[in-house]
Amino acid sequence: MKKYPWKAVKLDKVADIQTGISKSASRKLTDPIEVPYLRVANVQDGHLDLSVIKYISIERKNLERYTLQAGDVLLTEGGDFDKLGRGTVWKNEIETCVHQNHVFSVRTDPNILLPEFLNILTSSSYGKRYFISCSKQSTNLASINSSQLKQFPVLLPPKDLQKSIVSTLNFWDTAIEKTEALIAAKEKQFEWLTQTIIREECPHWKHYLAKELFDSVSSKGHPDEELLSVTQDRGVIPRTMLKGRVMSPAGSRAGYKLVEKGNFVISLRSFQGGLEYSAYRGIVSPAYTILSPKKEINSNFYRHFFKSYVFVEKYLSVAVIGIRDGKQISSTDFDTVKIPYPDIDEQVKIASKLDTARQEINLLKDILEQYRLQKRGLMQKLLTGEWQVSTQDQTTEETRKELSKERIA
Repeated sequence: MKKYPWKAVKLDKVADIQTGISKSASRKLTDPIEVPYLRVANVQDGHLDLSVIKYISIERKNLERYTLQAGDVLLTEGGDFDKLGRGTVWKNEIETCVHQNHVFSVRTDPNILLPEFLNILTSSSYGKRYFISCSKQSTNLASINSSQLKQFPVLLPPKDLQKSIVSTLNFWDTAIEKTEALIAAKEKQFEWLTQTIIREECPHWKHYLAKELFDSVSSKGHPDEELLSVTQDRGVIPRTMLKGRVMSPAGSRAGYKLVEKGNFVISLRSFQGGLEYSAYRGIVSPAYTILSPKKEINSNFYRHFFKSYVFVEKYLSVAVIGIRDGKQISSTDFDTVKIPYPDIDEQVKIASKLDTARQEINLLKDILEQYRLQKRGLMQKLLTGEWQVSTQDQTTEETRKELSKERIA
């Protein structure tokens, strides 16, 4: 076990922990005011996702109590394991904003504990180990309560050293933020390219019912095959490739369905088209529908097509109600959808163009992951005292150069 060079104090000795507001239809308010509020979905690991902001009514007299202040550390109580203690620092991005009861707000005493340093601690392996050790757990779920958060053992180096550690890690945060922004821009370009190609060419393509292009297959009795997971961002992948803690299903797997390389799987959570491609052989839950091509197709073309806005809005929405809410697509529904079928040469040509654009994005994502891994490694070295930083308000230029060399390596 790693040893840490500084004394630890309970979080509630150096900070105030505030639970949020419960959104309940049964609440009766005498003097309500409607304000924006943060949900778990808004609080990501190291940043905020403010693309969707919802509102809640609260008593006007309670507004000051629940309103977030710049410097508050936001932490989620859990759910999936990756949400356990996930958080970031609030910078007053939205005026007069509150938070729901599944998000904690931690207001530190800035003379003793910098909020940015606390955020580093809670997001480090040190913090994650504590949250997992004291969390209430069930299958694939874990959560903490305010009492457990109050007991969090805060490592407390001198304030000037906290500043130096924060400054050093900000160097990595800048690289991460720039790479994330570049990926977002490339994703928009890719989406535009996909829609342009499909919209312009689609009217000229042949169309077939889905049942004429794909067979629903259900081969069972392969319990020793690798267990696969159906994801919306990476397709169908081995469970061993998933991050975080994943519970394996109990009981026999003899009833699980075999997925062959080149099959598509109808996802149980159909937010982005709902059809996921598998580049792997393995087994999935019998609740899934496995699709095997009946006609010759270019799999990469249909991988892109099934993720396109055109497919979701123009084709799939005709047969499936509520897809944006994640409603499951039944094989019967899918059979009735008319799907375009370009000539194979055209499928290959389009897939090649989109693959090239996607590979550029994937390369940037690999670089981003490397930055994150390097930051976590650096964080561990700094928190254990294995690496020392200058106790100045800003990291020295010499230190930055050394860190830059490490980052490039």
